[in-house]
Amino acid sequence: MTTQLDALTTDSIATQAAPQPGYDEITVRKVGAHIGAQIGGVRIGGDVAAAQIAEIKAALAAHQVIFFRDQHHADDTDQRAFAALLGTLTKPHPTVAGDGDAVLPIDSDHSKANSWHTDVTFVDRIPSASLLRAVELPPYGGTTVWANTTRAYTRLHPALQALADKLWAVHSNLYDYAAEHDEKRIGGIDVKETAYREEFRQLEFETEHPVVRVHPVTGERTVLLGHFVRHFVGLSSSDSQDLFRLFQRQVTRLDNTVRWNWRSGDLAIWDNQATQHYAVDDYDDQQHRRLHRITLAGEVPVSVDGVASSIRKGDASHYSPIAAVAP
Repeated sequence: MTTQLDALTTDSIATQAAPQPGYDEITVRKVGAHIGAQIGGVRIGGDVAAAQIAEIKAALAAHQVIFFRDQHHADDTDQRAFAALLGTLTKPHPTVAGDGDAVLPIDSDHSKANSWHTDVTFVDRIPSASLLRAVELPPYGGTTVWANTTRAYTRLHPALQALADKLWAVHSNLYDYAAEHDEKRIGGIDVKETAYREEFRQLEFETEHPVVRVHPVTGERTVLLGHFVRHFVGLSSSDSQDLFRLFQRQVTRLDNTVRWNWRSGDLAIWDNQATQHYAVDDYDDQQHRRLHRITLAGEVPVSVDGVASSIRKGDASHYSPIAAVAP
């Protein structure tokens, strides 16, 4: 029986698919019908040519998540320099220190983000994109799945689109990555995970976002939800939960996803304004998984009616500037 996360594998597809036309400086091969592409001809770092950067940005807008293989030379400095060519870097996280500069370790010793989410939606200035580089991988598993939230909107029934267009949701960091995992724990305390959760929750952030935002680059409508949602504005908890499940089911349909099997030297970049993702807990607890994430500053989301998201609690100005509106 097919499970919710039996999404597309990508090793063979990326090598067999025909290159996408319209790119002169890079190669782009689709790894999924509706999301995902593998990029070739690029050695990441601070010296990537402007023409290649322009085509990488175009590929990201077209495919929502893009993958680079065989970047074995890259370290944090190369990743940071490459990211700076794509946009303005944020701090590692609004509450988690990371390396204090830009890199946030995604480390299985602290937690496993096995829940569908868009990064850092509990602040007003949601990152525009994230770059994730493999550092240490388990011998099997450790895959990540991305879902296309723009396509999810287009596949809604028109009546549901009309409803979603008017809904607003409250996002908060008090619903964190480890919540579901911790509820399943019986006895004992994981000291590392507990310390991480306390750091994650040391500052409280709460923001009202439209359930449907207008993508600042493509102009398309895209669903803005994920596991940081506490409830919908003006609705009861039970009604909020029912509606949340309804919309999330559309986002995470298997034909709307791509699943990446990480290899040493891999880098993934995703459009955080048009995707959700899920780090699959498909490796054993004694195995270690570590990837390094850098995020790029984004704009404050705007609804289909032109209304911007609003802060309820917390000031994220220390975390990220607000990206300039694209011309």
